[in-house]
Amino acid sequence: MSNQEKLVQAFSDALGIAQDLVQDTLEYNTIKEWDSTAHMVLISELETVFDVMLDTDDIIDMSSVAKAKSILGKYDVTF
Repeated sequence: MSNQEKLVQAFSDALGIAQDLVQDTLEYNTIKEWDSTAHMVLISELETVFDVMLDTDDIIDMSSVAKAKSILGKYDVTF
């Protein structure tokens, strides 16, 4: 499974949304499923899937799928 597929699966599982909704343009609080509680579930899922420990600033800054890719890139995850 590619990192892109893992990312899509992680967002889908954590937010309880269809995989086709997971696009780079999807942003925090633009859908009811991605609220503050779901955001923490998402962070946990991403940390587990990609075996990383995100710092507080990264957690706060993760405001979209595109931003998640950028942040994960800092941890040597490539897309």
